[in-house]
Amino acid sequence: MNAELSNKTPDPMDVALGASVRIRRRTIGMSQEALAEQCGVSFQQIQKYENGANRISFSRLVQIARALRCRVVDLMDVLDTSGAEIGGDIDMLSRIRTPGALELLTAFERLPQEARASLVNLLRTLTETDTSGMRARQRELA
Repeated sequence: MNAELSNKTPDPMDVALGASVRIRRRTIGMSQEALAEQCGVSFQQIQKYENGANRISFSRLVQIARALRCRVVDLMDVLDTSGAEIGGDIDMLSRIRTPGALELLTAFERLPQEARASLVNLLRTLTETDTSGMRARQRELA
């Protein structure tokens, strides 16, 4: 086997599809173990699918969609856009894979609009201050 192929990073499309599966699974409150059992694979295989490390065959995608009680196209919507749009969708899906991001988004959706706006402003201030502070410290060290 060619060394280039064995060290290849996951294709962004595989990562996006895997992220879509993870989001749907977590949205309905299903564990990786439960999904794996319904599909006849190990939970480690589900992890690999969700991370984009292993490609999902079409027959497996149909099994996954049935287990997740959705249509195959529901999982593939992110892939059905133009090249420019898909980059943003993949970026968004990869951010949602950050530990705690989905829980944070779920809690955020439950907040009243005013609280959402306040929280967003607070987070902007915290991240701008942190970034500005880091830049100032870097200048001091230089």
